[in-house]
Amino acid sequence: MMNVSHENRSGAGQFTLVDADGMPYLSTKPGTLGGYRRRHICGRLDCPSALRAIAQGGYVEHRVFFADEATAIAAGYRPCGTCLREKYREWKSQRPDQDS
Repeated sequence: MMNVSHENRSGAGQFTLVDADGMPYLSTKPGTLGGYRRRHICGRLDCPSALRAIAQGGYVEHRVFFADEATAIAAGYRPCGTCLREKYREWKSQRPDQDS
């Protein structure tokens, strides 16, 4: 499995995370979820879909990390349909503009 790191190169043990307002900050603890900034999707760090995109050379420059799910949701990210399937279904069922 590929190791996905979000350590800040300027300081060992420093991780760049995104807060509920979508702003980056440094943390001494790594994030528990990764996100894709372009589509506002968040998922597990071992998500097969994200790891596949990373292995193909994409995704990395738009990757963000969150301390927890509540922070990711507050920042406007939705659950991944691959690795957080049940949470994604709940999110989708609560959307007023469902077309499928």
